[in-house]
Amino acid sequence: MIPRLCIFGVGLIGGSLARSLRDAGVVGTVIGCSRDEENLARALELKVIDEYVLDPAAAVDGADMVVVATSLGATATIFDKIAASLGPTTIVTDVGSAKARVVDAARLSFAENFGQFVPGHPIAGTEKSGVDASFASLFHDHRVILTPLAETNRNALTMVTGMWQATGAKVIEMDVQHHDEVLAATSHLPHLLAYALVECLAEMDESNEIFAYAAGGFRDFTRIASSSPAMWCDIAMDNRDALLSVLQHFTSTYNQLICALESKDKDAILATFTRAKTARDRAALPTHK
Repeated sequence: MIPRLCIFGVGLIGGSLARSLRDAGVVGTVIGCSRDEENLARALELKVIDEYVLDPAAAVDGADMVVVATSLGATATIFDKIAASLGPTTIVTDVGSAKARVVDAARLSFAENFGQFVPGHPIAGTEKSGVDASFASLFHDHRVILTPLAETNRNALTMVTGMWQATGAKVIEMDVQHHDEVLAATSHLPHLLAYALVECLAEMDESNEIFAYAAGGFRDFTRIASSSPAMWCDIAMDNRDALLSVLQHFTSTYNQLICALESKDKDAILATFTRAKTARDRAALPTHK
């Protein structure tokens, strides 16, 4: 049970977490905090939160658990603003898609209380944003990755693990660097490619006609290009090194296809497509509900 939960950023992720924990009966009072008072008022109207506070330091006063579910670009600033107001047993966690810089920021802000911070990342979401897009079953049967450090308090880790399990998520632990490498390949690169494809086609003279004739494949592949540009820009910059590495690997594979097309090497193209289909068919991918 979490008697008093404070959520920074009551949008898709933060709002869905609050809804899910409330449905599970494992949370008492939920406090919302962000710079967007209109969204907070809407969250209050929807009964996603019980009250909201605009001042970060005041928001965490008396909180048992603090979840930072804002954009990565705002995380370090929030850590700085709340550090002096956290209770000695208050647990802090986050939902950021890139962990190394978040951990560095937490270590700097929380100092001797760094052990109460449990880095986290739910592998769930949609292209929508805002509290109206939130729903209680978002995390059900999805993975949540926690990346505890040597200093992480075991009780804090247990509490954060239990919180996510209460949403129906499958919690796993992973090294910080490995997390960032894996997510660069499986999440950050696909978003970059989706944005790049839509930008490329939009720049073509016939873009209106092209989009008019776009079918299901284009819709499915580019759905994530409707995600928040600011959020994904922050993610790309925060996980720059790992993203560059996997992007260079992708570019090598892509260039091989260009060469195969230029040389009319049908066998090479078919072999690439076949290997890709086999790998995709074998993958155990979660489905959105």
